[in-house]
Amino acid sequence: MFGLDLTFLSWEILSRFVISGFLFSVQLTVIATLGGVVLGTLLALMRLSGKQALAIPATVYVNGMRSIPLVMVILWFFLLVPTIIGRPIGAELSASITFVAFEAAYFSEIVRAGIQSISRGQVNAGRALGMTYAQNMRLVILPQAFRNMVPVLLTQTIILFQDTSLVYAIGAYDLLKGFTTAGKIYGRPEEAYLLAAVVYFVLCYSLSYMVKRLNSRIAIIR
Repeated sequence: MFGLDLTFLSWEILSRFVISGFLFSVQLTVIATLGGVVLGTLLALMRLSGKQALAIPATVYVNGMRSIPLVMVILWFFLLVPTIIGRPIGAELSASITFVAFEAAYFSEIVRAGIQSISRGQVNAGRALGMTYAQNMRLVILPQAFRNMVPVLLTQTIILFQDTSLVYAIGAYDLLKGFTTAGKIYGRPEEAYLLAAVVYFVLCYSLSYMVKRLNSRIAIIR
């Protein structure tokens, strides 16, 4: 159909070119999610602290990152940091640091919204028990907020997995790069890109469906 030959794809091609790229995409997604949530939570707490010395830098960082295309951040970090420190850091490490820094801005907004969704009565109850701000956040507010945020955090993680394809700009070997390499070597670039799109669709649609089911269960618990 349309001159396409999808039979060129075999287990040999998958094992040689695609699987290693897929593993890197998953690894990058996990690192960026964990690092982004930790840094994003810190940024959210800074913005909600009520202290201008903390809130202003956090706000500038979050709004600044959210206003720049991810591919530009990837290129800037990959090209400028080696110039500053005087040595290359590699495409994979550069991608990991960049994704953590970039995704933290988005996770920060999710965490901030989750914290603000907790009723003021919960905060006052913690204070009435003599808890400090840190204790109140750690023991009362954040556990409830993260439960409410789980579906949104997972949705953002799926988007993050899709965005890992942008590391092609610095030559990192991800899932898309694996398909691209196989397509060039075997002279089937159209088929390779089509198969890559199918794989991304199946993975992301399946994960989105699971998140939807999880969201329904959380809604029932509430």
